[in-house]
Amino acid sequence: MDTSKPLQNATAPDLAEHDANAQVYAADAPNSAIDDALARILGNPPAAECPIMVLLVDDQAIIAEAIRQALAGEGSVDFHYCASPEEAVRCAQETRATVILQDLVMPGTDGLTLVRQYRQNPATRDIPIIVLSTKEEPLVKSAAFAAGANDYLVKLPDRIELIARIRYHSRSYLNLLQRDEAYQALRQSQQQLLATNLELQRLTHSDGLTGLSNRRYLDQYLAAEWRRGTRDKTGLGFLMIDVDNFKAYNDTYGHVAGDEVLKRVAHTIESCLGRSPDLAARFGGEEFAVVLPGASSGGLRLLAEKIRLAIEGLGIPHAGSTSGVVTISIGAAMIVPSGSEPVTMLIEAADVGLYRAKRDGKNQVAVSG
Repeated sequence: MDTSKPLQNATAPDLAEHDANAQVYAADAPNSAIDDALARILGNPPAAECPIMVLLVDDQAIIAEAIRQALAGEGSVDFHYCASPEEAVRCAQETRATVILQDLVMPGTDGLTLVRQYRQNPATRDIPIIVLSTKEEPLVKSAAFAAGANDYLVKLPDRIELIARIRYHSRSYLNLLQRDEAYQALRQSQQQLLATNLELQRLTHSDGLTGLSNRRYLDQYLAAEWRRGTRDKTGLGFLMIDVDNFKAYNDTYGHVAGDEVLKRVAHTIESCLGRSPDLAARFGGEEFAVVLPGASSGGLRLLAEKIRLAIEGLGIPHAGSTSGVVTISIGAAMIVPSGSEPVTMLIEAADVGLYRAKRDGKNQVAVSG
């Protein structure tokens, strides 16, 4: 049974309705252009070129045959039919429907219940639903839209109108899927970019050999903490650490072994720090530094001794050391920063302590000031 109504035989009201529909769909053209651009970016065909999967859920085979014939000439439209309301949601998922034609009156389950079931299922909740009813009833139409329907047609609808609505809703749905894919790809790109930027930042701030902060970041961090200490009137501690007799170690064991010592020393220093504001950095060569915001003189010495003992406890053999193992000397200083004094004042004070520790026999801590 062919239910189509040739356009040349349509009445004036029919033509007016077709013109109105055409205007509605034409108004969507700017959005369609954007969606088509998104599709090209993703490497997908525009929604208008994608196949349309129509699922009819109706218990009357005669209705299914009429709609099948109405869509028969549309090459890009694939028609599927489900007569059982119990199988409707599963069929919608399996056929990957782009639009559902749902009859309102079915045995056992009414159409509105099925509409709600589609909307509750994550796989079908966004698929456009065109409700088919036997007559135009405002209350029924209102209930259908409230349940989640996208459109309402009195069956059997005019062929041209049916195809236009199917194409319109399918394209909207496919555009939605492509937008979601584009936004997901954008979010993934943003996350990858953020991760890359964080890694670049880490590499920019890190010493390539030891993994500690490098001298550049040490200077930035120390300057920031100096300004904070000036504002808050809190003490700022600094440790200058030097590996004893390191040139002799390199001469005896080689530079590769020397690099391994620096890595182990760096790891041990960092593992001794217990507060998040504390920063360990490679100052240069075999020298390391530790910035200790808010430190007290007593706490500064205790931490310095903890680090010294931990390095000595590694037991790394060193024939050129009086103790027979790798050791370090530490100069410590603590100052309450002042806006009238440069931050280098703290480094110089710790350097004076380091000089004393070296002069007095090495493998010891000397607090300056």
